[in-house]
Amino acid sequence: MRCTQCDGADLEPGFIEDNGESQGYGRWIAGPLERGIFGGARRMGKPRWIIDAFRCTRCSHLELFSRPKD
Repeated sequence: MRCTQCDGADLEPGFIEDNGESQGYGRWIAGPLERGIFGGARRMGKPRWIIDAFRCTRCSHLELFSRPKD
């Protein structure tokens, strides 16, 4: 993998933290954001994908990729 900003070759793996009700990591959900009655995102019945994040050690740009939940 290479950085799409500076073409750097050294991408450091990491993750997006989520301090909400999830299991400690961010997730990507397909479709536009729809809010429920209390203002939270509607997620029922939608597949959730884990977000993998990589930081370029040269310019600090973040590259995000999603994959199906394990």
